[in-house]
Amino acid sequence: MANIIISPNKYVQGQGELSNLSGYVKSLGTSVLILISAGGMKRLGSLVESSFADTGIAYAFETFGGECSENEINRLRKVVAEKKCDCVIGIGGGKILDTAKAVAYYEKCPVVVCPTIASTDAPCSALSVIYSDDGVFERYLFLPANPNLVLVDSAIVAAAPARLLVSGMGDALATYFEARATKASRSDTCAGGKVTSAAMALAKLCYDTLMTEGVKAKIAVEAGVCTEAVERIIEANTYLSGIGFESGGLAGAHAIHNGLTCIKECHHLYHGEKVAFGTLTQLVLENAPEEEIEEVVSFCIEVGLPVTFAEMGIKKVDKEKLMEAATLASAEGDTLRNMPLEVTPEKVCAAMIAADAIGRYFKD
Repeated sequence: MANIIISPNKYVQGQGELSNLSGYVKSLGTSVLILISAGGMKRLGSLVESSFADTGIAYAFETFGGECSENEINRLRKVVAEKKCDCVIGIGGGKILDTAKAVAYYEKCPVVVCPTIASTDAPCSALSVIYSDDGVFERYLFLPANPNLVLVDSAIVAAAPARLLVSGMGDALATYFEARATKASRSDTCAGGKVTSAAMALAKLCYDTLMTEGVKAKIAVEAGVCTEAVERIIEANTYLSGIGFESGGLAGAHAIHNGLTCIKECHHLYHGEKVAFGTLTQLVLENAPEEEIEEVVSFCIEVGLPVTFAEMGIKKVDKEKLMEAATLASAEGDTLRNMPLEVTPEKVCAAMIAADAIGRYFKD
């Protein structure tokens, strides 16, 4: 099996770049469907309209239904066909972007993703995570190509609530550890091959950037400014983590995230918040060195990522429910198989309980 690394055709990041959207899109299509939330339309609709004014590119806005589900994807495919669109643009958070990617794949047209938050590493990937209409994880849809363009307006991202940027740090926190596990087990990555040295380097750079810039970036965003630290964290959350997870591999942290989706008390959490706890659980499964666990837990506490069940909303621990989550995390086809050790639902459940205890120890 070959070593493989993949990436979007073009990645653009800078303050004010959304106003240049049409200039990047003109080579991709002449009639575009723009998928956006109702709130995003209020905030950014006029800016996008101004970008397309007098360009000759036809465009139509469509309000996102809320979940990247089979039903939502099929609904939007009909809209693309009816309006004869030849390009799909997603503007918003991870689920909007994943939906846009899936719709464009099925309709065989280019896709442009414009994240307005840096809360996940979804934008750059050739992957859509499919959920039920109720938000329970169902499957990964692996796509044959990465997005044609990822355009990040860092001014817009920096204006979003700090919790979203922190959630992205939680998602990015898993990148290096999952890539390391995938490489150690000689497993295949989402890119369809073995881990490359380049992917490992990007994953490690992602982790190092979080450790050096994460707290500064959170403080800056809370103060309402976009600093160099914020720019670096946006790149880490979006590009470094995106390439790192896809060509470096997923392992325990994301599988445990998927398991946690069955616990209703966790439904209010963002993706990266659950992944952060999944990262701590993966480190427990691996019996990682104490200093490594301490660095991860200390970082999570400092930026505000959950390290205990209570912080995730689980006030009363139900071991049967935890076992259900652990069993879902261990499901055939999920990424726990990429761990370099034998993993069972019982071991995952025990690791989750131990991770919670470690989190409480360091918080006390």
